[in-house]
Amino acid sequence: MSSQASQSLVLAEMTGLTPLLQIVNSQNPQAVYSELRARWGQVAPVELMPGVNGWLVMGHAEICQVARNERLFSHDPRTWREYASGVIPPDSPLATLLSPLENAVYADGEKHRRLRAPVEEGFDNLDEHRLRSTVEQVCMEFIDGFSSRGEADLVTEYSAAVPMVVMLSLLGMSPEDREKLRATLLKGIESYFADDSFLRLLTDMVQQRRAQPRDDLTSLFVRHPSFRDDTEVLHAMMMVIGMGYEVTGVWIAMALRLMLTDQRFTARLRGGRLGIDEALDEVLWRDPPTANLMGRYAAADCELAGKPIRRGDAVILGLAAGNSDFRVRTNDPWLEIGNRAYLSFSAGAHACPAQRAARLIARIAVETVLYSLDDITVPVPVEELTFTPSLWNRNLTSLPVRFTPSRAGHR
Repeated sequence: MSSQASQSLVLAEMTGLTPLLQIVNSQNPQAVYSELRARWGQVAPVELMPGVNGWLVMGHAEICQVARNERLFSHDPRTWREYASGVIPPDSPLATLLSPLENAVYADGEKHRRLRAPVEEGFDNLDEHRLRSTVEQVCMEFIDGFSSRGEADLVTEYSAAVPMVVMLSLLGMSPEDREKLRATLLKGIESYFADDSFLRLLTDMVQQRRAQPRDDLTSLFVRHPSFRDDTEVLHAMMMVIGMGYEVTGVWIAMALRLMLTDQRFTARLRGGRLGIDEALDEVLWRDPPTANLMGRYAAADCELAGKPIRRGDAVILGLAAGNSDFRVRTNDPWLEIGNRAYLSFSAGAHACPAQRAARLIARIAVETVLYSLDDITVPVPVEELTFTPSLWNRNLTSLPVRFTPSRAGHR
């Protein structure tokens, strides 16, 4: 395709494009990224759903360019052409993007800085000793629930729930209330945000902390001058919980998959070289929890890596693709040890504000289950492990394991 022809492309009129869902759920997404790069370069048009297209940014430098320019690439979905046209059905995976919460995820500029400040402050000031104790306790509560069976699913029974419960603990939710929500928590992020009882619990917590503050994140949010009303406080709480599910939970599952199925890591349990930190980094490099980050919309006509981006176009940050950019990394995993230039937490002003806490939670969760269960193995070939269909996250559907049964509290 000539440069002149490429400049005449109009995203809304393109047909026959690669579906984003097909890329994320491929057995080998990196092979698909290579094909897209060969055809389009570092920015490729893709199909988000039938009749709705977007630009997938795959280059490391180009992702940073978009992430660091919120004036040109807005987080407000009302900037998106398809938002105004009303073509997104309410049951589409894209529909959740069209009802932005009053939190930092959907804001730009000064509003974003105002809404992000309390969240950053809360995570920057976390007591790591206290956080470690909380994570260990939560991990053991879940492990005690299946340790006597000799088998478990480390996704649905562990990795998907541990970071959410930890976040709820940091917010100050009581163990009794967390127990009430256990079934809802295991259904996924959309379920608990849509659950009336869950929202009522959060609302009650906000009101209680206004009357009687405690040493928790909710109390910090309630008294923080950056938040103007209870709605902003509530939506910040939902943002914190979402960070636990969408990134940390998937990160834990994928690291466990490596530790239990890749001989470079399984050997560590018997004295080998690579351990949990290396597994966590390899996941972030090669199979990041958030494969694609949606939420950038062109506020004006511009050009990106030679592609004409029109006002109202959707721009997707292909974090998994950006991590494989040959300009920033090698294909030799042994040479990558200690290299943390990955984009798995995004970049710019909207980079994850809880990276330190997320890593601590993930490391403890992986370590605790590996050293609490004797003779733990995955009884199916790794190639038979499947992923939950998603445009955004590369999350294992399940991670079945077998181990020597033990009584709770006697490991």
